[in-house]
Amino acid sequence: MSENPQSGFARQWHYRPDVPIQTSPLFSWPPEPKRLARWIGDRWFALGENAVLVILATLCWMFLQPSLEDTKSFAVGWIATMYARNFILIAVIAGGLHWYFHSEKKQGETLKFDPRETQATGRVFTFGSQLRDNMFWTLGSGVFFWTTFEVLMFWAMANGYAPVLLWSDNPVWFVLLLLLTPIWISFHFYWIHRWLHWPPLYRIAHALHHRNTNVGPWSGLSMHPIEHLMFFSSVLIHWVVAAHPIHILFHMQHQALTAATSHTGFEGLVVRDKNRLALGTFHHQMHHRYFECNYGNLEVPWDKWFGSFHDGTEAGHRKMTERRKRLSQK
Repeated sequence: MSENPQSGFARQWHYRPDVPIQTSPLFSWPPEPKRLARWIGDRWFALGENAVLVILATLCWMFLQPSLEDTKSFAVGWIATMYARNFILIAVIAGGLHWYFHSEKKQGETLKFDPRETQATGRVFTFGSQLRDNMFWTLGSGVFFWTTFEVLMFWAMANGYAPVLLWSDNPVWFVLLLLLTPIWISFHFYWIHRWLHWPPLYRIAHALHHRNTNVGPWSGLSMHPIEHLMFFSSVLIHWVVAAHPIHILFHMQHQALTAATSHTGFEGLVVRDKNRLALGTFHHQMHHRYFECNYGNLEVPWDKWFGSFHDGTEAGHRKMTERRKRLSQK
């Protein structure tokens, strides 16, 4: 970083990655082929979240997913199986990350964005505790809506209401659809997130998520039921775009599980003094601190296009502060 590390903005953070933060090169003009290749490689061919989630979705489809024949009719058995699977997945991922980074502090303060600890107690939280609040909304409402959307999709696919894509139909499109899924999720997330910041909807629903000004792994999926309904609705595109059950599982696990990893509060998992697995993003960490910036994520640069991008620099912070003043005067 070329900026003064003792500047006012910089002092608010324990750790700040190299800035300015860059959005993905997918929409860069002129094209940046080297950066694009590196971006894709980091997410799909290294130990990145997309590659890990494809493997997880495939394993779930092979061993933990009812067949489409089973899902033709609604039945407690197969629905309960899917609910239990999703409950365990988020409990293991969010719970494991919380235990490692926040309870046992196995990584100490290394790569930790916010110098503060997550808030142990507070009247704003359900049951007076940030952790209990986050776990309640994640495991209750979050897993319910996650499973409900999956149940709806597999029932629709089994009964011919949603088209099914097989590997034998078009293997190239089968793979390409996996690559495009995070981009579609990013597109959808930006717009529903902007809508959730509309003051009436913010007060009713999104304020619950923003109780977490300093986040932990359980914060990511801690949302009001209205927000869960909107958040997971991106999968409904597959009522039009044909998909395989693996695509549905990948899509839903990407939304649910990366909500936990991206809210870890640490940039990555350090093993032998090297960041081995990317986790939280400073880009979204700033959204929780400052609210009116970085509504989307880095795959699709909507924030840049609409003037709400905070790039992590002192100049970017001044620009964001001026924008907030203008908004408050309207």
